[in-house]
Amino acid sequence: MNRPPLCLTIAGSDSGGGAGIQADLKTMLALGVHGMSVVTAVTAQNSLGVHGAWELPAEAVTAQYRAVVDDIGVQAVKTGMLSSASLVETVAELLAGTPAPAVVDPVGVSKHGDALLADSALDAVREELLPRATVATPNLDEVTRLTGLVVETEDDMRRAADAILGHGPRWALIKGGHLRTHGDQAVDLLTDGADERWLRAPRHDNRHTHGTGCTLASAIAAGLAKGLDVPEAVTAAKEYVTGAIAAGFALGGGIGPVDHAWRWRA
Repeated sequence: MNRPPLCLTIAGSDSGGGAGIQADLKTMLALGVHGMSVVTAVTAQNSLGVHGAWELPAEAVTAQYRAVVDDIGVQAVKTGMLSSASLVETVAELLAGTPAPAVVDPVGVSKHGDALLADSALDAVREELLPRATVATPNLDEVTRLTGLVVETEDDMRRAADAILGHGPRWALIKGGHLRTHGDQAVDLLTDGADERWLRAPRHDNRHTHGTGCTLASAIAAGLAKGLDVPEAVTAAKEYVTGAIAAGFALGGGIGPVDHAWRWRA
């Protein structure tokens, strides 16, 4: 039997199953790659928010990573919640020694506004982690935290991309889902500083969008693991996550998740 491509997520656990490690592995399965995981933190989380978070020690993160990569191997890596400067630096060092593309989702806050990255870790993200990224995927709030820029227009998105690229990733994907100037469109910008691509999709009137960022970054990593180039992987991931948002469903008393299995249910 043919082995599927190998994809690794380094992120926190979401006990509600909508984001984090759980969303990453569901996405990878849906897109036909073998998902593996390095857990960086355990959260007590549901549709209403994050009720507690416990960071794992750097040694535990390193041990998980080495166990997977040294024995099984990996064809693409995705990073999510890293929470502290210590974990950011640890993961950046691990990525530096791994010849596989890396998708860095610089997770700052949860969908409910709960902090998932300490302010003291921002310098480590800028100076250690972003230079290791094949693709960095900040949303508009994360752009502001990392660069100080407030994004309100497409020209602002260009400036944000330039600022993110200045920290060293090969490509920047500025996620404009929170940009309201386009009304019925969700607009993202992908660029390496020379090649600029605008990705536009319908904006679905669905509040159940928990896990959107994790899902998109994991879908990009899955595409890279399959051998797609960055623009192909990002375009395919945008299509997948747009369908997942449209099919997002209610869960509990708050914000439900996107539907990672929307293609199967369709």
